[in-house]
Amino acid sequence: MWPILFWSILTIGIIVERSIYLFGASINKDVFLATMQKCILAGDVAKAVKMCSAANAPLARIVQAGLVKVNRPDEEVQAAMDEAALRELPRLSKNTPYLGLLANLAMLSGLLGTVTGLIMAFGSVSGESIDPSQKARVLAAGISEAMNCTAFGLAVAIIALIGFAILNGKTQHLEDDINEASVMVLNLVVANRQKVNVAAVGQAAA
Repeated sequence: MWPILFWSILTIGIIVERSIYLFGASINKDVFLATMQKCILAGDVAKAVKMCSAANAPLARIVQAGLVKVNRPDEEVQAAMDEAALRELPRLSKNTPYLGLLANLAMLSGLLGTVTGLIMAFGSVSGESIDPSQKARVLAAGISEAMNCTAFGLAVAIIALIGFAILNGKTQHLEDDINEASVMVLNLVVANRQKVNVAAVGQAAA
């Protein structure tokens, strides 16, 4: 039971930490992209960069990395966004895969506890020191303890798997948003290169 309790503490800790990070890292993609589009079409790159800084989310930081290179060739803008994505994406999936491992460990620990509990129960009953009238009670108590171990292990495993499914789905959703937003912003920059460059040059001169 103690190992399963340890796995359960780790499981809850990972679920809480990942939930806080992932749900805190999410922003309204449609609103964000609409704002970026408005700023880029107007040539106001500085405003777009400030809004990315204020958003403080992986999606915004990746887009910001490309916008600060807006006066450079398209390849450098793409490279800057790719570099930022390589930093941000691993943070999204960090620790989540461990929930699958913890689910298996909890379940296997529960089964191991059941087997060892039954071995001890039957070993106690087979001993000559046990009063024959008490053997049924001792056996029932041993089996009950073994089954409790299995139930505890399975409960922790279920929690871990549910947490893994939810967090993995959230991670995938954020990654899809990042891929879509980065491509859209890059296309906007490329399609409006003249407006963006003129505005950026003017701001730099000022």
